[in-house]
Amino acid sequence: MIVSYKKLWYLLIDKKLKKADLKRMTGISPSTLANLTKDKNVSLEVLLKICDALHCNLCDIVESLPDPEPSAEQK
Repeated sequence: MIVSYKKLWYLLIDKKLKKADLKRMTGISPSTLANLTKDKNVSLEVLLKICDALHCNLCDIVESLPDPEPSAEQK
């Protein structure tokens, strides 16, 4: 399974917020924000801080997707 934070970015757009606003509101580090942008794993603590700041639930900001099928070259 892979993680996608696409819902988070859409929620920020809906709330007319920028990534810098999210960083300021939550106190997350620039590297954590970069990990979110790259759909890398972040701690549950970070996700809960974001939910608290945006007044939403986890399912509003993150989703799990199946791993992509490996290409013939990777097999």
